[in-house]
Amino acid sequence: MCQRKKNKVNKYKIINDPIYGFIRLNDPLLFDLLEHPLVQRLREIRQLGMSYLVYPGATHSRLAHALGAMHLMQQVILILREKGVDIPHSTGTAACAAILLHDIGHGPFSHALEHLIGGPVSHEFWTRAMMEQLNALSGGALTEAIAIFEGSHPLPFLHQLVSSQLDVDRLDYLNRDSFFTGVSEGIVGWDRIIQMMQVYKGALVVEEKGIYSVEKFLLARRLMYWQVYQHKTVLSAEFLMRKIVERARELLLGGTEIEGADALLMLLKQNEAINPKESPEILSAYAETDDHDFLAAVKKWSRSSDPVLLTLCRQLLNRKLNRVVLSAEKPNPERINQIHQKICAAYGISPQDARYFLTTGSIVNHALRIDREPIYILGKDLSVKEITEASQNPHLKALSGMVEKQYLCAPKEFL
Repeated sequence: MCQRKKNKVNKYKIINDPIYGFIRLNDPLLFDLLEHPLVQRLREIRQLGMSYLVYPGATHSRLAHALGAMHLMQQVILILREKGVDIPHSTGTAACAAILLHDIGHGPFSHALEHLIGGPVSHEFWTRAMMEQLNALSGGALTEAIAIFEGSHPLPFLHQLVSSQLDVDRLDYLNRDSFFTGVSEGIVGWDRIIQMMQVYKGALVVEEKGIYSVEKFLLARRLMYWQVYQHKTVLSAEFLMRKIVERARELLLGGTEIEGADALLMLLKQNEAINPKESPEILSAYAETDDHDFLAAVKKWSRSSDPVLLTLCRQLLNRKLNRVVLSAEKPNPERINQIHQKICAAYGISPQDARYFLTTGSIVNHALRIDREPIYILGKDLSVKEITEASQNPHLKALSGMVEKQYLCAPKEFL
């Protein structure tokens, strides 16, 4: 009897996306990466953290964003090739792989718990470690992608497309986050911007016909920060999540047993930066942890014998959030002390524990950093100018300034 031949896996796929329509996986490497558990994990991590408490539709995942950014990278590469830029097929695939993987290091609820779960390191640290792991598993197939991600590739404009002030990452998340929150101010003309991209003397520039679209992009970024990413209610929820993690860690390190997934509890005990090669168990635990692990733990901790952890978790689960007051000046120390005393008296807790219900600090909004990889405009005469010099918009320079606001977050009855 003849054996049936095994069907070959079709590694060229299309994915239907609500923003762009069809997204194509046009190389077997990209298909294999997407299929890997480290990438599939991003399905279970929300792109916008706790923003869904304000915007109910904002439940889209990091995976959707990664695919969208990859699609934009494909489009830019096609356009640059049409304009005569030499980008070999393998290099184009590597650039797409770099952007597909650029967020795999995000932990539960994205930026909300960054530097807390798994030690005081950024998501870029975890991304780099996971990319190295994938590279080893693939026999070095991601070496060029890692070089693009890190900025050590001989074609520096590819790194600019992955990470700069006008990259495909930002172009996707502004449009995607705008779509799912319903905040129309975030919509930018991504197609116009990438059509106007060019490479001049090895660097990424925008042809002057696209300057108005870039101006709109910068304004949209400023508005999305105030209306979505730094919305006062979103900030309150994220502060509360951080306090929950801090209290859980304090209990664990103090010898108190609390419930939760083993991987999450291992990460909560981690206070120092790690070397992934020396601590593969920590990297493995991080790769296992997502939003569901944290929310499941919060539900368990809402029945904790510790009154502080119990109260914080119930606040989050029932959306009983503290109030955030923003101002240009730092809160008066005397006022902070009065609020602190009220919390102690109302909750019957010590001054040390009262700090979990009062948060102060500052938030910063940068729409444009001309001191960090400026956005350059290419004139018809081949002159290159930084965008604030090339633009006739008198308000654009204001967007390059840092806006800083002080915040005070506490139960509203004590403010």
